[in-house]
Amino acid sequence: MILPIYVFGQPVLREEAQDITPDYPNLKELIANMFETMDRADGVGLAAPQIGLPIRVVVVDLDVLADDMPEFKGFRRAYINPHILEAGDNLVAMEEGCLSLPGIHESVKRPDRIHVQYLDEEMKPHDEWVEGYLARVMQHEFDHLDGVMFIDHLSALRKQMIRGKLNSMVKGKARCSYKVKTVK
Repeated sequence: MILPIYVFGQPVLREEAQDITPDYPNLKELIANMFETMDRADGVGLAAPQIGLPIRVVVVDLDVLADDMPEFKGFRRAYINPHILEAGDNLVAMEEGCLSLPGIHESVKRPDRIHVQYLDEEMKPHDEWVEGYLARVMQHEFDHLDGVMFIDHLSALRKQMIRGKLNSMVKGKARCSYKVKTVK
């Protein structure tokens, strides 16, 4: 089922999400719905707060990038209760966008390497270092679980330059091709 994506201004996007237990109701169905919603919106990642749930669940699909990045062929994963334990010192700038911030794309500096812990869909624990583009996507999506959006990493000047777009979103004016839930 395709769910509405919550847009900037929705309070759930600024909440700290909670870990879930293995018996969380309908978890497999939720993950399937998150993938379907993300696919419909042409995203590569989606965090549960973006569909209105303050829980630590993220889906990522990098298979769409496989033509340029063959290492992501078939890459489609869910991350349950993910946490970043440590980050490398080397920062890399890259343009980011977000399904909850339609029409906004900005350069964001992030560590190119992170140490993460999470559970997969089978509730199997993982503890690993992740690098490159996947590390960026994980940081972007896991930020959502802490109530952080990529625009929070921008300079005051860049934030000022997009303030009009953000104000429009808060007023319920989000222009995109997928189903959204705005404040108004």
